[in-house]
Amino acid sequence: MSPNHTALITGASAGIGHELAKVFAANGHNLILVARRKQKLVSLARNLSSKHAIEATPIAMDLAADGAAEALFDEVAERELNVESLVNNAGVAFSGRYRNMKPAQISTLLHLNIVNLAEMTRLFLPPMVAAGSGRIMNLASIAAFQPMPLMSLYAASKAFVLSFSEGLSAELAGTGVTVTALCPGFTDTEMLEKGEQKTGRNEAFRALMVMPPENVAAQGYAAMMRGDPVHVTGLTNKGFTTLTQLAPRWAIRGLGALAARERG
Repeated sequence: MSPNHTALITGASAGIGHELAKVFAANGHNLILVARRKQKLVSLARNLSSKHAIEATPIAMDLAADGAAEALFDEVAERELNVESLVNNAGVAFSGRYRNMKPAQISTLLHLNIVNLAEMTRLFLPPMVAAGSGRIMNLASIAAFQPMPLMSLYAASKAFVLSFSEGLSAELAGTGVTVTALCPGFTDTEMLEKGEQKTGRNEAFRALMVMPPENVAAQGYAAMMRGDPVHVTGLTNKGFTTLTQLAPRWAIRGLGALAARERG
């Protein structure tokens, strides 16, 4: 995909989304940056525009709200912007026992991780098919490959993203539009920091399992441009996901239960 095409990136104010914005800009793409935190978006847009001579449009919006996807699609159309690459990165994770989750947390996670992602894809896909060219990246996770006690709803939501992306990728064969499910493992972001405050993971764990977000973004961008249906980041994560696909389900459930007991 040639430079100066426009990429829309959700959840762009921090973490993987922030790093993806930097990678897209470095490769000459104009940007539409979407997240809740307006000041961070505005600052990022200015910095990338100045550094890479691209156009970056910040749009502050809570994508967990009802109708957010349609409102965003309408605003992009109103600004007469064409989206050649869509990155559905926005998401949320809550850990702990499911029975203790608040109804609002359940609703937010399902809407942001699943409903909004599906609606965004449905809205921005037809123009891509009509143009005969386009790229879509959906942020899944290695959590999509196995059940995760104490993060059961999050893992299930990422399993949806993975399955949806693979199915849609096959459905779109021959249209010129590709779909990539990016599956990172533990990534050094705000989301991980909040989780580590509860689990107390040590430096040895971080050295073995945690990837910098810029590495995840670079791999994700390359996979998206190649049109890979699925990309798991990092050798350790690739080995882990391969194991989970080969092992019997009862063994994977057992490992998950053991990990949950260690985390309390």
